[in-house]
Amino acid sequence: MTAPDLAPRDLQRARLVEVAAGLLEATGSDSVTTRSVSQAAGVQAPMIYRLFGDKEGLLAAVAEHGFATYMAKKRPLDADDDPVENLRSGWCLHIGFGLANPALFRLMHTTLLTANGQRVADAGGEVLRERVRRVARAGRLRVGERRAVELIRAAGTGVVFTLIDQPEAERDGTLAGLAWEAVCASILTAEPTAASDDAAARIAAVTLRASLPGFDAFTSAERALLGDWLDRLA
Repeated sequence: MTAPDLAPRDLQRARLVEVAAGLLEATGSDSVTTRSVSQAAGVQAPMIYRLFGDKEGLLAAVAEHGFATYMAKKRPLDADDDPVENLRSGWCLHIGFGLANPALFRLMHTTLLTANGQRVADAGGEVLRERVRRVARAGRLRVGERRAVELIRAAGTGVVFTLIDQPEAERDGTLAGLAWEAVCASILTAEPTAASDDAAARIAAVTLRASLPGFDAFTSAERALLGDWLDRLA
C-alpha cells in the first residue's frame, strides 16, 4: 500500500513515526516525548495517545519503522551469487546501517517490540538464516546453521554497539573487519575437501542438513529423524 492509498489515520501515524525518528537521531531518545513529537508534527498531544497508547508505544512504532527501513536496504538473494560473499555483504549492511543510524539501531535492539514489530524483525532474521543455509549447501559451513546464525548476530550487533559507544573521531575502523574475519574462522571452511576426516564428516553433515527440507523421498517423520542425527553429527 503506497502512502497516497493509506487511510488518514494511518497517514497521521506514519508522519508521527517519521517525526519521532527524526528527533531520535537528531537529539537522542531522551528528547522523544509526546510533547516534543506533537509540537514538531503540529498536532495535539492527545493524538499520540490515541494512535500509540503512550510514549513507549510510539517508540515501539519507531523501532518497527527502523526494522522495515533496514529490510528495504537488503538486496534480494540471487541464486547465482557466491554464498560467502552474499553473507559478507549482509554483514557490511548491518554494520553500515548501525553506524549511520546509531540512536535508531540502539532503540531497535533494546525496546520491547509490538507483535507486528517482532514479525518485521523476524523477517530480517530469516534472511540471515537463508544466507547461512546457502553457505551450508555449498559445503562451506563447519558448524551447524543455528550456531552460525547466533555467532553472526552476536558479533555484528556487538560490533555496532561497541563502535557507536566510541566518540566518532576515535572509532576503530578496523574492528568490524577483524570481527568478520574471526567469525569466518569460526564458521567457515576454506575448501570442503581440505579438512580432516572428522571435520569433513561434520561439514558433510551440515551440508546435507541444509538440503534436507527439499528431499521428497522421505516422510516428514523420517526427515525429522534424519535431521536429528545430522544435527548431532554436525
